[in-house]
Amino acid sequence: MDHPISPLSPTQPSKRWWSEETTAVVTGANKGIGFAVVKKLLELGVTVVLTARNAENGSLAADSLRRTGFRNVHFFCLDVTDPSSIAAFVSWFRLNFRVLDILVNNAAVSFNAVGENSIKEPETIIKTNFYGAKLLTEALLPLFRRSVSVSRILNISSRLGALNKLRNPNVRQTLENEDLTDEQIDETVTQFLEDVSSGTWEKQGWPANWSDYAVSKMALNAYSRVLARRYDGKNLSVNCLCPGFTRTSMTGGQGTHTAEEAAATIASLVLLHPEKLTSGKFYICVEPKKIISRL
Repeated sequence: MDHPISPLSPTQPSKRWWSEETTAVVTGANKGIGFAVVKKLLELGVTVVLTARNAENGSLAADSLRRTGFRNVHFFCLDVTDPSSIAAFVSWFRLNFRVLDILVNNAAVSFNAVGENSIKEPETIIKTNFYGAKLLTEALLPLFRRSVSVSRILNISSRLGALNKLRNPNVRQTLENEDLTDEQIDETVTQFLEDVSSGTWEKQGWPANWSDYAVSKMALNAYSRVLARRYDGKNLSVNCLCPGFTRTSMTGGQGTHTAEEAAATIASLVLLHPEKLTSGKFYICVEPKKIISRL
């Protein structure tokens, strides 16, 4: 069921709970939505760590921001599919920043063009879009600042990952369960990959459009709910957001709004005043600065 949310109002300086000591990490941030999010958070006065799996591209992206006057941007090469890369990043972050306030899990891949619907490299998509975000989050959990303000995790998802895209009632019932576990999510993903391998994924009722990408985001949404429940009342907010059909390289430059417009919505969500902050929600941006919450 969709729940309309009032359009996000511009962040007012008098309402700011953050400062330059507030630190955010944005993954997959050398271009597209990720880069726009980094820039927007810097404009609003947050210290940001830009990460990208390609060291040269990430370094160039950070340098371009520094040249325009943003001094509180830092870069570290991070491949979320590689546990050793995650470990190196977490170690570096702990040494240089000690505590984390905001994590935006944006890194993702897809191998389908808009309008195309074939399954290509499903293991890579699942490993990046779901397990990459999960492994990084779990590694960073001990570093979140939870003593004063509420820390925030926002997982960039897709409406393709909504449970109404599932045509398999058993899988849908499992993922809708309020007592859902990490193990059940893993089992669901494993079953999808097995059905792909055996050529039965369509018959088994998996999402019809961008199936591997949709399942990766479905799993990410489910994990976010589980994590939100685990940290309920512990000063850590966990939500998902579909930024809408955004003009990026993943969409071949097609879309209804820009990366900058998506970034403004993302920044508004991760910088909400603690009194307005939610957890365990799946937000969908239906137009710039207007979102709905889908439970």
